[in-house]
Amino acid sequence: MTNFPVTTSTLSATALEQFVKEKYGLSENCTCKLFRTGINHTYFIADNETKYVLRVYFYNWRSKSQILEEVNLLHLLKENQVSISFPIADKKGRFIQDINAPEGIRHAVLFSYAEGKKIRSMDAATCFSIGSLMSKIHTTTANKSIERINYDIETLVQLPYEYAKQYFSETIEEMEFIKKQSEKISKIFKKTALTKVTKGIVHLDIWYDNMNINDKNKATIFDFDFCGNGLLIFDVAYFCKQLFHIEVNKAEYELKVESFLKGYQSTRALSKEEIKMIPAAGVAIWIFYLGVQSQRFDWSNIFLTEIYLKMYVGRMKSWIEYNDSKENMR
Repeated sequence: MTNFPVTTSTLSATALEQFVKEKYGLSENCTCKLFRTGINHTYFIADNETKYVLRVYFYNWRSKSQILEEVNLLHLLKENQVSISFPIADKKGRFIQDINAPEGIRHAVLFSYAEGKKIRSMDAATCFSIGSLMSKIHTTTANKSIERINYDIETLVQLPYEYAKQYFSETIEEMEFIKKQSEKISKIFKKTALTKVTKGIVHLDIWYDNMNINDKNKATIFDFDFCGNGLLIFDVAYFCKQLFHIEVNKAEYELKVESFLKGYQSTRALSKEEIKMIPAAGVAIWIFYLGVQSQRFDWSNIFLTEIYLKMYVGRMKSWIEYNDSKENMR
């Protein structure tokens, strides 16, 4: 009897434990534990006192060449002494592993462990530290590019709307709202003086869940799975938008976002045009991630309901209304 085909699987931590021992020459004390399933699957590896993170990419989610571009970017950042989680080579000097999973070949990369812990409710000093670290990343990646996605009007708002249409009717109020915002964002981006807005390689997912912070307030950023080419202000806008949703007290939010921007500009200046783009850029990335959820229905099927869409768009509206009110007060 042949095995029934699968579209995705969760690989055995016990088998992966033996796999990494052999590939990376780790000790017999090495352990492997599943930490999280999601867009990719994450396992924690412990070898005596040394910790690692093993990312097993979802089948057909990233090509081997795309993963190699991510690996090369991380090498560049590490060489420039930027605090990031970096890839670990195996005994043969290879960074990408091929695993024969039930659904087909899946790729895996072993990363250094980011010391510290996730802090959701961060203070102003931590926001400053994160801003400073982000600007160091951008100082290294400004005016560079990699062979990965280009984040532009098409990939950020137009295609995500098409992906969402697979699950939601265009006549739903929230879908109509997204379409109008997509058109508005397109006009804003086209009007922007791009000579004063820097392009480069962006992370596009910098928020508290993708960084650890140690007791000395030093942040280490990881999970560059969405890295690609785009306006550097996209990373700034995404962090500001995430901070907006986390911090209920908007007076506290203003203090924290101000500290974050000061931290960023302590290393790298932002033009007036870039700062002005933050609200629209935040909306664009929010629409993009709805498209990601729609593409990866297997991962996000519990979210893709009209109730979820109302909540998701409601958060988008609160960001837009808040920034519009600030603009009207000036």
